[in-house]
Order: sequence, then C-alpha cells, then structure tokens
Amino acid sequence: MSYKNEEEFLAHYNPNEFDRPSVTTDILIVSISDEAPTNYRKSKKKSMSILLVKRDDYPFKDMWCLPGGFLRMDEELEDAPKRILATETNLRDIYLEQLYTFGGVHRDPRMRVLSASYIALVDKNKLPEKIHENAKWFDVDYVEDHDHVKVYLSSEEENFSFEIKKILHEKTTDRYRFEIVSNAALAFDHPLIIWSGIERLKNKISYTDIVFNMMPEYFTLGELQKVYEVILHKKLLDPAFRRIIADKVEKTEFMETGAGHRPSYMYRYKK
Repeated sequence: MSYKNEEEFLAHYNPNEFDRPSVTTDILIVSISDEAPTNYRKSKKKSMSILLVKRDDYPFKDMWCLPGGFLRMDEELEDAPKRILATETNLRDIYLEQLYTFGGVHRDPRMRVLSASYIALVDKNKLPEKIHENAKWFDVDYVEDHDHVKVYLSSEEENFSFEIKKILHEKTTDRYRFEIVSNAALAFDHPLIIWSGIERLKNKISYTDIVFNMMPEYFTLGELQKVYEVILHKKLLDPAFRRIIADKVEKTEFMETGAGHRPSYMYRYKK
C-alpha cells in the first residue's frame, strides 16, 4: 500500500506487525591495580582484573556475568550503563565508552536480545565506594596463539576459565570475529564481550590516551610502564616505552615516598 504523506502513513501504521527484540546493556569493568606486595623493597606488581556479578535468578542462576540490565523504554542508551553500574555494583562517575553490539540469535534463552556493551576503566584500589556483596573482582590472565585464546579468571575463592576461537573476518584490516569454544561459569555470551573488550583496550592503548583513566593523578614512569605491559601482555623496552609516552606526560616536582628503593620523580597526564 502506498501513502500520500507522513500523516497518512502514521494513521495506518501498526507496530504489532513487526517483531521487536529487547535491548540490554552489559558493562565490562576493567582495572589495572597493584597486587599485595610480597617484599617492601620490590616494586609493586600490577594485574588486570574485571568485575563480575553473580546472578540470583534464572536463566543462568548462580553463574557469573557482567553487570547488565534491560534498556528502559524512556531511557537514553548512554544513560543505561550509568544506572546499571550504580544499581548492581555501587560504582558511579567512572569512564565509559561503547564497545560493540552483540546480537547472536541464541545469546539469551528467553527471547531475542541485543546487547549494547560498554567498557569501563577504573583503578579498583582508588574507588570511593564499596562494591555490592554479589559483585567480585577477578584477576585476568590469558594464553594466546594465532587462532585461540584461553582466558583464566581467579579470585581468592574460585578459579575458572573459558576458551575463544579467533576467526579472520576481514583480511585487509586484520579483523577477527570470535566464537566460544568452552565456557562453564559465565552466563550468556559474556566470554565474547570480555575478550572483545580486552582486544579493544590493547588496540586503543597504542593510539589514544585511554590508559590514563586507570591511573592516579600522580605516578612514576615505572608504574605507568607496568600498566602498559599488563594491557599489552608483553614486556616493553625502557627506551621504546619512553618514546611512546614522551608527549603524554609531564614531570612534577614531587618524589615517590614510602618505597623500599631509590625514590623516583612523579609524573602526571599532560591534558
């Protein structure tokens, strides 16, 4: 049927003629933070960790998942992750950026659900609020080869892993898509979101200043280098690292205190 104008179209429009999927927001919260020191004379080791929430209802009851929830009909998309973080984790006013939209047909057993995922960056040791009791930080490590990656998640109480297969999607841009090979502890397709977020972070640290969202106001170059190395999952040579951050930081008159080694000058992000 053809219509003469917009008004005539809207007068005959029946929204029930179309299937309407639901939309959720899932948030990957990443922290690069100090581990507990084993020797006060040694520099503190840093590790990557992510925040997970234990589900208290079906589907996937008692399994771990990323903080998330359904988008409200009267809510702007960018407001949903802020509300969900405050409700599910008690976190507020932290760095957020949209990651990717996940739309696998069978990703949710209840209905067709699309997930507009976000990545959030924090230093968990500097957070002003305590997280909720059903949320927990898990340290992240992984072993990667050319077409597989196995990701290990660990807390003081439990450890588990998942495996992802990498499939070359676009050769000219070296883009991959990911498939879950094994997963026993995480709900929905959240292993895909976690690994996609880690990959995004590894890529963006090379050409943006995103890393400074996880840094305190003042830091040593050694501390900053460790954060880069944790994210990139490799050791960096000092001269190469200094060239990377030369235009990103500025030296201050402050010195590091309370360390068991020679004090270093403190730096800050050059805005």
